[in-house]
Amino acid sequence: MIDRAKLVAYWRENQKLTTITLIIWFLVSYGAAMMVNSLNNITILGFPLGYYMGAQGSLIVFVLLIANYARKMNQIDKKYGLAEEE
Repeated sequence: MIDRAKLVAYWRENQKLTTITLIIWFLVSYGAAMMVNSLNNITILGFPLGYYMGAQGSLIVFVLLIANYARKMNQIDKKYGLAEEE
């Protein structure tokens, strides 16, 4: 059994990771939409960056966020002895 101090530290790390992930998600989701006019001045492969971020870029960032969250949580679980058995 894990002691209370370790559980508190585990939960604190979990909350920090979740907060950072949600901030990045928010900035990509809503930040790009709010800045679409200025982003459209930049083109990538002939498409305006605002369109690209809405169609492809945000999806790529979301998949990377999920992969990073899973990897980091596995590391945190192992650090505190809460990892699942393989």
